[in-house]
Amino acid sequence: MLRPLQEAIRSRGDEACWFLEGKEVSPAFLKADEVRLKTISDVKAWQPDAVFVPGNVVPSFIPGIKVGVFHGFNAGKINRRGRQDHFEIRDCFDLYCTQGPDTSLPFIELAKQFGTFKVAETGWPMLDPMYKPAQAQPYHIEGDKRPVILLCSTFSRNLSCAPVVYEQVKAMSQQGDWRWLVQFHPKMPPEIVDKYKALENDNLTFVETDNVLPLLKAADVMLCDTSSILIMFLLQGKPVVTFNNNTHAAHLMNVTELAQIKPALEKALSRPAELMADIERYCNEIHPFRDGQSSERVLAAVDELIDKGIADLKPKPINLIRHLKMRKKLRYWKL
Repeated sequence: MLRPLQEAIRSRGDEACWFLEGKEVSPAFLKADEVRLKTISDVKAWQPDAVFVPGNVVPSFIPGIKVGVFHGFNAGKINRRGRQDHFEIRDCFDLYCTQGPDTSLPFIELAKQFGTFKVAETGWPMLDPMYKPAQAQPYHIEGDKRPVILLCSTFSRNLSCAPVVYEQVKAMSQQGDWRWLVQFHPKMPPEIVDKYKALENDNLTFVETDNVLPLLKAADVMLCDTSSILIMFLLQGKPVVTFNNNTHAAHLMNVTELAQIKPALEKALSRPAELMADIERYCNEIHPFRDGQSSERVLAAVDELIDKGIADLKPKPINLIRHLKMRKKLRYWKL
C-alpha cells in the first residue's frame, strides 16, 4: 500500500524506512532492500521528517509531520459512536491526503471545525501502479481470449457473498465460457477459502496475494458484495456485479437472487452505455486522478507543510487514555 510512496521518495534521492505494528502485518512481506526500524527508539533516532500512516492513529511521541493516507475508500461504515468511521477525527494527524471530492469536501469542513490539521486532495498513492503500464501480467494466459471474471468477497459472515454464491461459481467455472480469478480478504474463514481452493481447475484460479492491483487489471468484470475492493475495480472503468449490496447505487449492477448472477455478468461484459456513464461519474467523485502521480502530489503537500510549518494549527487535544494505550502497546514510556 505504501510502496508507491516509497518509490517516489527514493526517486528524488530521499530515504524511506518502515515501522511495523500489530499482528496483521508481517516483516516477511518486506523486501531485501527495505529498511525496517524495529523499535520506537530506532524511529526517534532516525528522526523522520514525515510519517505516512495508512491507518487511524499514530503516536504523538514519534517525530515528524503525521500524514494520514488512508487504508481504503469510504465504504460508509458506521462506528460504535454512530459516525462514519472514514471521517472520524482522532487528533493524531497534521495532514490528511484525500482521494477525491467525495472525501475532500467533508475533511475540509472538519478542518475548519477542528483547526488542528490541513487537507490536500492528492489521490491515493496505492493506485499509482494501476494507472501505469504493467511490466508483467502474472495472470495473463497466452492465447486465452476468454473474458476474465474476478470474484472478491468481504470476510463478514453477514455480508460475504462467498459462501452463498459457491454453487453458482462452481457451475459457471465448469462451463468454461469464462476464466475465473478468486481472491478473498485475509480474514476470510479458512473453511470458505478451502472450499474455493478445491474448485481450482483450468477455468478457475484461487489467488493469495498482498498485491491485488495485477488482479484488478487482469479482470474484465468483478463479482463482489460490499467489499471496498470493488471501488478500486470501478476506478479502472470496469463494471461490478454485486450480490446483496444495499447501497442501490447506479454505478453497480446489484442482484439479489442467485439465478440473476450469470445474466448480470453477461450484461456487464457487454458494457452498457448508461452503466459506463454512471461509473465514470462515480469515479470522478471519489478519485478523479488517472495519471499515476498521487504519490508525487502527497510528497508535494508534505513538503509545503514542512516549509510553512504547523504553527497556525491549533494544538491537538490530549487524549490521555488513547496515548497511554499506544505507549503500552508499543512498550515505550520515555518522553
